Amino acid sequence: MSGRDGREVFEYALLRVVPRVERGECFNAGVVVYCRARSFVSARTHLDAAKLRALDPAADVTGVQAALRAVEYVCCGGEAAGQAAVDDVGRRFRWLIAPRSTVVQPGPVHTGLTADPAAEVERLLALLVR
Repeated sequence: MSGRDGREVFEYALLRVVPRVERGECFNAGVVVYCRARSFVSARTHLDAAKLRALDPAADVTGVQAALRAVEYVCCGGEAAGQAAVDDVGRRFRWLIAPRSTVVQPGPVHTGLTADPAAEVERLLALLVR
């Protein structure tokens, strides 16, 4: 749905790091934004390694960073996205926000309006993650 001001509906989900599921502690480490009208999906991540180590001194920081990078690769498509490269952006977003039992988990999906989905990714990363 497009507004008169050129803004489009977008959806986003935060990526949370859950170092020890049994403790229920988590923190935001990224955001995934999808705008169907613009055929746009993108993720930006930022891992606070000190925060991760504070919650779990034995955490695999390199492994968590790799998992976050993998989300960015899936959004970009191409060879780095693996089998997801053949999916359209909507299917890639839905796959990324599906619940999993891993250290990197998607949060609930939220919606908004934006004229610039790429700028929205950066805005949400600064506001909710950094």
